[in-house]
Amino acid sequence: MKIFVFLLGSIIGSFLNVCIYRIPKEIGIVYPSSYCPKCSIPLKWYNLIPIISYLIQRGRCGNCDKIISPQYPIIEILNGILYLILYNKLGLTIDAIFYGSIFSVLLVISCIDLYHQIIPDSLNILILIIGFIYNTIKFILYGTNLEIINHALGLMIPSCMFLLIAIITKGNMGGGDIKLIGVLGFILGVKKVLLNIFLSFISGAIISIFLLLFKIKGRKDSIPFGPFICLSFIITLLWGDRILDWYIIINQRLYH
Repeated sequence: MKIFVFLLGSIIGSFLNVCIYRIPKEIGIVYPSSYCPKCSIPLKWYNLIPIISYLIQRGRCGNCDKIISPQYPIIEILNGILYLILYNKLGLTIDAIFYGSIFSVLLVISCIDLYHQIIPDSLNILILIIGFIYNTIKFILYGTNLEIINHALGLMIPSCMFLLIAIITKGNMGGGDIKLIGVLGFILGVKKVLLNIFLSFISGAIISIFLLLFKIKGRKDSIPFGPFICLSFIITLLWGDRILDWYIIINQRLYH
């Protein structure tokens, strides 16, 4: 079953690569069929096998011999690993399917933000729709409390915080980031979205310092914040309860 889950994640990861390339260019994600981004020749079915086709072709297009970005197998492998982690943690459940869908969208958002420094509204809206569907299904099937106030505050509080940061820093925080943290806050609720924000700034600071020290980025270069929000959401979702428990234990030992 684990092999199947990983393969499913890799296959979906292949589609995510299509989304990463096409959405910023406003090209349909279903039509036209997949083609080489260098020479535009349509790909055969055997060119679309996740991971394997990249290895067989040695990272080059079979037609024009141009180098294919390693992003393609990386996203396929990463999405497969994320699905496998969710399966190990949650099993084959509605929760796992829901969070797997969110993780996949976040991979697309992260790459688009890295390449183009934009976060398409359509992807933020998609996350919000998935969240609504998930909560509605859980309410219908299990009578789960919708916690409307918690989700609403989870959306509004971080959005207002990021909007304030954008105003103070005169636009250094993008509008896409504000919307992204809002929709993720809707999913996480107030307490966990605050952890998401904290981890976003910590991871952003660490990576930024690394990039500056090794002169990969200059002081005047902008570094997109969306990938850090996405990474921190995944960490918060998978290990947030444990992190909060550690925080409480450390506080108790320090102040008692």
